[in-house]
Amino acid sequence: MEQDILVDLKQIEKSYRKGKETVKVLSGLDLEIKRGDFLALMGPSGSGKSTLLNLLGGLDSPTSGSLRIDGDQIDKLSQGQLTRWRARHVGFIFQFYNLMPVLTTERNVELPLLLTKLSKKQRRQHVDTALALVGLQDRAKHYPSELSGGQEQRVAIARAIVSDPTLLLCDEPTGDLDRATADEILDLLRDLNEQQNKTIIMVTHDPKAADHAKHTLNLNKGALEH
Repeated sequence: MEQDILVDLKQIEKSYRKGKETVKVLSGLDLEIKRGDFLALMGPSGSGKSTLLNLLGGLDSPTSGSLRIDGDQIDKLSQGQLTRWRARHVGFIFQFYNLMPVLTTERNVELPLLLTKLSKKQRRQHVDTALALVGLQDRAKHYPSELSGGQEQRVAIARAIVSDPTLLLCDEPTGDLDRATADEILDLLRDLNEQQNKTIIMVTHDPKAADHAKHTLNLNKGALEH
């Protein structure tokens, strides 16, 4: 049904200027993603996966085409509107955790909420809930240097979900982790999808990571392979 479609991309093109050349990264891309889906996006390096993720997160704009997420046509928003939209709708999880080393776990998780109008008490409640979901309540006062790589990624996931975003975008979220720790993180993402109904789009080179998703799409030379 129409209301089940969260992400709707139509004829998305993305090109960059490189000197005198125009390099086409995405070509005539059509994609629908249902609310509550967990999609793995695979493909060779340079196929456009990260570019597509940046478009979905409002970090970049398409050269042409229509990009609608949760009813908002984000390719038509101004930079200010896009910043507010992103804060409300998107949680990012990267390969490298991007934690602030001088902040504790709970303060790192709280960072996205500082852009909201929530009170200090409300922010604390959100942080506590996010840390509970990733199983790190007992590490709230620890600094990143006192955490393992898997724990740091859990903090990054808590930070991504603390504002209850519509969409979780993951760019190689287990690329810097050993297999056992990677599987723990992937199980956590699957739990967030199945139990919290989070819509997740994950770029990965790892077929074992893709196995945790509900669907896998392959991107090659800027086009989806069906």
